[in-house]
Amino acid sequence: MSETRDCKVALIVGASRGLGFGLVEAFLARDWDVVATVRNARGRAALEALGAGDRLSVLTMDVTVEEDIARLRQELAGKMLDVLFVNAGIACDPAVSVEDTPVGDFVDVMVTNAFAPLRVIAGVHDRVRPDGVVAAMSSNMGSVSGNAGGAWEIYRASKAALNQLMKSFAARHADDRTYLAVSPGWVRTDMGGDFAPLDIATSTSGIVETLIARAGERGVHFVDFNNRVVPW
Repeated sequence: MSETRDCKVALIVGASRGLGFGLVEAFLARDWDVVATVRNARGRAALEALGAGDRLSVLTMDVTVEEDIARLRQELAGKMLDVLFVNAGIACDPAVSVEDTPVGDFVDVMVTNAFAPLRVIAGVHDRVRPDGVVAAMSSNMGSVSGNAGGAWEIYRASKAALNQLMKSFAARHADDRTYLAVSPGWVRTDMGGDFAPLDIATSTSGIVETLIARAGERGVHFVDFNNRVVPW
């Protein structure tokens, strides 16, 4: 994959549907080139139906598979990114407490929501331009200081872990890139449900504007889709 267009480039990891798909649409609407990853043929077909031509490249990968991350890095050879955004999130039953959660469910959520995103970031972050943005999809529920209501215990813990890992990664690298943990707000997705106040387009448009506004700022930040700081 060689870099031939004189425009900004975003890599969206996890773009088959929902917020990831919305991010692809939002970047394309701003005349960016987009590299998007999906896990299956259905996700690929949905993105290709956007009709973006050579402005959109679709790659197949699973964020939990180490060989897929290595292959992604190879696919990006010769291409520099302005934004790397890792969108990954699963949840088990929000009403189940940690002591009643099966170990396998706990591991699946932690691996998908916290461990895998940082493995992806570690694998390809050097393909992001020095003044670019490295971001991962977090949640307001990842705020430890903001947890006043309980519930969603495993999901909350996974996003808090993601935030900690983002801070650690940024501290270890201490470069000129901007590192962001991003909360999309409460959005009408499969996870957010029908009663959520935000639609996908509003959330993802705000996220993209936040990424653009934060470029070049350096450091690590926890922000929401309106570019407001979220307490760690």
